[in-house]
Amino acid sequence: MVNDEDLLLAVLNSAPVVAGRPTDELSGAAGKELAARYGGTGSPAELAQLRRMRECLQDAVRESKDALSRLSTALGDGVLVPRVTPQGLRWEVRAPEDERLAFRTAIAWSRVLHELPGRLRACANNECNLFLIDRSRPGTAKWCSMAVCGNRMKARTHAGRQRAAADRP
Repeated sequence: MVNDEDLLLAVLNSAPVVAGRPTDELSGAAGKELAARYGGTGSPAELAQLRRMRECLQDAVRESKDALSRLSTALGDGVLVPRVTPQGLRWEVRAPEDERLAFRTAIAWSRVLHELPGRLRACANNECNLFLIDRSRPGTAKWCSMAVCGNRMKARTHAGRQRAAADRP
């Protein structure tokens, strides 16, 4: 079974900045593939709903002003319905087909907020548009990738210190 935290990060991180330019991985074949990977249809309406949810959730993680009211609107008429199984209750999403994947993404966001408070955050590199769930013990992860953004930011800090030292008399 696909982990909905993976779905959440896939949706949040589907608008990366590549070579300084914003991209959108929720369009065309890439969008259809992402939706299919998580049980969606990849229809134009579903991808549009995922883009809308991505924007709302990115703003919510960044604590933008009206993000939560926009998120509430984006959820539409979806509901969770309990189904009794031999293993206990199983919660099923009931929403129009093109809205289910976006609804599941929002549920995953909520679950991460409750189970890992303060651990879902935007990358500390302002030029990056990616997000991370910090699973480190101290909870101090800053970058989406230590190999990319972490290294880049540390190199900039080091270069800045070197310039400052060279400017001193």
